[in-house]
Amino acid sequence: MRYITFTIGREQKFGALLGEQVIELGKHSFPATMLDFIQAGEDAWTAAKAFCLANLALGVPLSRLHLLAPLPRPGKIIGIGLNYMDHCREQNVKIPERPLVFAKYGTAVTGPYETIQWDAALTNEVDYEGELGVVIGKTAHWVTEETALDYVFGYTVADDVSARDLQFSDRQWVRSKSLDTFCPFGPVIVTSGEIPDPQRLALRTKVNGKVLQDSNTSEMIFSVRALVAFLSRSFTLEPGDLILTGTPDGVGVFRNPKIFLQNGDLVEVEIEGVGKIENRVFCTSTLGRLTIRNGSNDRRNKSCLLM
Repeated sequence: MRYITFTIGREQKFGALLGEQVIELGKHSFPATMLDFIQAGEDAWTAAKAFCLANLALGVPLSRLHLLAPLPRPGKIIGIGLNYMDHCREQNVKIPERPLVFAKYGTAVTGPYETIQWDAALTNEVDYEGELGVVIGKTAHWVTEETALDYVFGYTVADDVSARDLQFSDRQWVRSKSLDTFCPFGPVIVTSGEIPDPQRLALRTKVNGKVLQDSNTSEMIFSVRALVAFLSRSFTLEPGDLILTGTPDGVGVFRNPKIFLQNGDLVEVEIEGVGKIENRVFCTSTLGRLTIRNGSNDRRNKSCLLM
């Protein structure tokens, strides 16, 4: 099954996507939001699938709806760095001995077709990172790799957008990856039963129609199973948490010459069997001063025209 979150007019709804038709589930005795539905558990998931397959005539055309991120506010967004063999090779760095974990804030979430936005006063080196997203379906604490996929509700397509100048100047990753709109994902969550092996999925990222990432989840150093098990041993994974499983080679910062996103660019990330997101880039220009407050002291940069 494929589940989406959408608006009709100003109302936010949740439903199942069957072909080009959408069945709104909240009006048929099912939870009204994606998060509530995931938290309702397997009985609700099974009942919803049966209901939808038996009531296809209730569907409305997908073309009438405006799609949002399927989970507008995940419980936790957990990022994984350096998790593709080819991504390590392009940087000429050592393969990690254990997953590199960072957080990405929920306010970074935006829809699968919305704009990625930032102010040039803050960053001028914004990079794309196409990734497979994993949505947790059941509470997971200290689970084994053998059972780890039992705790996965489904999969989605994500772009772990990153401000490289902030990343390298901060020497950590949270701020650079958590700017507003820096986590587009969707357009659907495909339930785990539709993806029997998440380690055999082609992943491709395009910018303005040019393929810049072309890899496969088989290149992951730590599989989805391994990541769920590893993370669950440090903190409890809860229904509605989102794991971004890392990006393959081809990111802009390690190209020669480097490629950073520019105003008006179109970024597309597509994963086999899961779907595709398309996000236009919008960078604002600011003339003025930046103020950074540190106790009672203000530190101001020089005034400049930011292109």
